[in-house]
Amino acid sequence: MSTRPIRRALISVSDKQGLVELARRLVTAGVELVSTGGTARALQAAGLSVTSVSGVTGFPEIMGGRVKTLHPRIHGGVLGRWDVPADVAEAQAHGVSPFELVVVNLYPFRETIAQAGITDAQAIEQIDIGGPTLLRAAAKNHAHVTVVVDPDDYAEVADAAAQGTTAELRARLARKAFAHTAGYDAAIVAWMTRDELLPDPLVLAADRAHPLRYGENPHQRAAFYALPTSLDQPSLARARQLGGKALSYNNLLDLDAALAICLDLRGPAAVVVKHGNPCGAAEATDADEPLHHIYARARATDPMSAFGGIVALNQPVDALTAERLVETFLEAVIAPAFLDEALPILARKKSLRLLAHDPWPAPARHLEFRRVAGGLLVQDRDDKVSGVRAGDVVTQRQPTEREWAAMDFAWRVARHVKSNAIVFARAEQLLGVGAGQMSRVDASRIASQKAREAGHELRGSAIASDAFFPFADGVEAAADAGATAVVQPGGSVRDPEVIVAADRLGLTMVFTGARHFRH
Repeated sequence: MSTRPIRRALISVSDKQGLVELARRLVTAGVELVSTGGTARALQAAGLSVTSVSGVTGFPEIMGGRVKTLHPRIHGGVLGRWDVPADVAEAQAHGVSPFELVVVNLYPFRETIAQAGITDAQAIEQIDIGGPTLLRAAAKNHAHVTVVVDPDDYAEVADAAAQGTTAELRARLARKAFAHTAGYDAAIVAWMTRDELLPDPLVLAADRAHPLRYGENPHQRAAFYALPTSLDQPSLARARQLGGKALSYNNLLDLDAALAICLDLRGPAAVVVKHGNPCGAAEATDADEPLHHIYARARATDPMSAFGGIVALNQPVDALTAERLVETFLEAVIAPAFLDEALPILARKKSLRLLAHDPWPAPARHLEFRRVAGGLLVQDRDDKVSGVRAGDVVTQRQPTEREWAAMDFAWRVARHVKSNAIVFARAEQLLGVGAGQMSRVDASRIASQKAREAGHELRGSAIASDAFFPFADGVEAAADAGATAVVQPGGSVRDPEVIVAADRLGLTMVFTGARHFRH
């Protein structure tokens, strides 16, 4: 029989959301309730009749609650095949009665390890044993048992309690239960291997945060899946959307890029991203510079490309900044917060997506993944961003303080630009970007051309290259554009030729020893 009425339910939940309402509806439908300690007490406090698990097993909960449901009279009632005569006979012989419904959610392990200051002992006590065992047992036996792990499913199950649950519903909830226990175990493995850079095996579990209308193009299906991260790490899944249209696949890619760059800048800062590359970036000239000035300077890097871009700001958005933001068509803005005075102004752009990432995170420490045919490429994040002043000055001329600051800013932005990458900058503003070129000289020419088109003066600017210049023509192009300082990794067999050219042109040049390819 595909439809199974519910006569007896085992309920053991850590999250008590919706518990009492579900239990009341089950009792009204004539269902007997069996429950464990904390859940039983909550139901009894609501005036409901509950049989304790100890009353079924004849054995008390022991070891501080670590052992309570691991008993044949519980698991026999969950795993019994009631259309198999031998199972029915054994159940009768051992006093085992069937459970048609198992409602379980697990100890909050992921929520616990996300908190600061949690000890290993505290984390271990939040590893649920009996709960996953019950879920897997009930899901395996979904031909006879309905398993519920998500409070969002309580109403549907309660509606079906009296007339019986369908095979389709039981199978769907069983899949959900197996996915839940898989994700739970993956979180435990990730925590236990947290000190291993590249664990073997790599176990991942991602929750589908929400479906997307389509992928990069309208003919591609897509969804956003959220990986668990600690609260101090960037997570677009935790960012609260305060307004605008639903996020698209491309919005999320650009938001990720904009947020990553903004997190690498120091002090109040603004970033504009288009198609994964920065087309604007600026930092405060002093601690008191207002945010709307900083954003205006970032947008001025390349106003044409800023149209339809994504903006990241590392300060709360006020009214004056909101007024500047609505001057240009933008797809989305991410910031720590949006002040009440800013929201009505931003609401003029009804499609503008507003994301508040609170708390504002630190730069990411997580692994990065790229799908290739047959597998994943996995690497730790490229986070070597503080090496400019620790680099080697390889030219005769030493940098001025202004040139040091400009190279530092340019170097931190350049590592976020697709290779081959060249950027021109001053200490407080990105001036021009050459991204994704097959030739480094072409990248330099494009960067200087974009800067000039936007009206920027390049004399006295700094240039940053994500990899070494293989020939002297790269620094020659930089000097022709007006740059006086160059920061690059170094490491070419022709480094001596490049250094000679820089000296001849009066440039100062720093080798960092760190490459920043971004394919």
